Amino acid sequence: MSTETAEAVTTYAPSSETLGAVLARADRPARPSAWGASLTFGWRAVLKIKHVPEQLFDVTAFPIIMTLMFTYLFGGALAGSTGEYLQFFLPGIMVTSVVMITMYTGVGLNTDIEKGVFDRFRTLPVWRPAALVGMIFGDVLRYILAATTIMVVGLILGFRPEGGFLGVVGGMALLVVFSFAFSWIWTMFGLFLRSEKSVMGVSMLVLFPLTFLSNVFVDPGTMPGWLQAFVKVNPVTHLVSAIRSIMAGAPDMAEIMWTFVAAAVLVLVFGTLTMRLYNRK
Repeated sequence: MSTETAEAVTTYAPSSETLGAVLARADRPARPSAWGASLTFGWRAVLKIKHVPEQLFDVTAFPIIMTLMFTYLFGGALAGSTGEYLQFFLPGIMVTSVVMITMYTGVGLNTDIEKGVFDRFRTLPVWRPAALVGMIFGDVLRYILAATTIMVVGLILGFRPEGGFLGVVGGMALLVVFSFAFSWIWTMFGLFLRSEKSVMGVSMLVLFPLTFLSNVFVDPGTMPGWLQAFVKVNPVTHLVSAIRSIMAGAPDMAEIMWTFVAAAVLVLVFGTLTMRLYNRK
């Protein structure tokens, strides 16, 4: 570079003070709202399903297999006919299938943590819980898909809800609300357990007693007294009773309110614990 060129560059190059003033005057993008950031992370969860469609196996094939297997395996023995058993059983198996897949929220979170993805998320200038809330928002789509799949199969097999279309939609909505709240348990486990296998193992240890020791498959009145005591306080029992009543066209407000209160307590307790662990991770 010649002496004249170097002098020209020096003459016309902006000083650090001038450059700083220009950058200070530039319009910065607005900080995203908590709702907007959560929806963005929720869309990320949906895109993961798009790129790995095998994830939908648990919300399509698994519910269908569960519905067919229990209806035709136990229906005749428990209710005298598969048709009668299906009327009792379908709302329960819908709850079981959706509640069971809530554990994948914690599994997915643990996987992201192990890969270092959440370390990057926490450096972003967004609402800190957005990544966690968004992940659960994305899983809500899975819950709706699983519930819809079971309902379609049930209608094909002969399930006829007396509550009609509104009863079905109301029951599914209540199930999604509870499942959203229930997912916070697994986010907590996903944060402090070391591997996704550990999260899955602990989840199954909790989910199997909750779903099978309930009123999903049989009337609790046939159970021993000590088991009935557990079934009566089991949140899954109250959820199933509430959804059955809604789909039957005779909503049981006591069971519905019990379910809403349980959902609020789950979010308050496990949501708080999750955020404390997330901030300390």
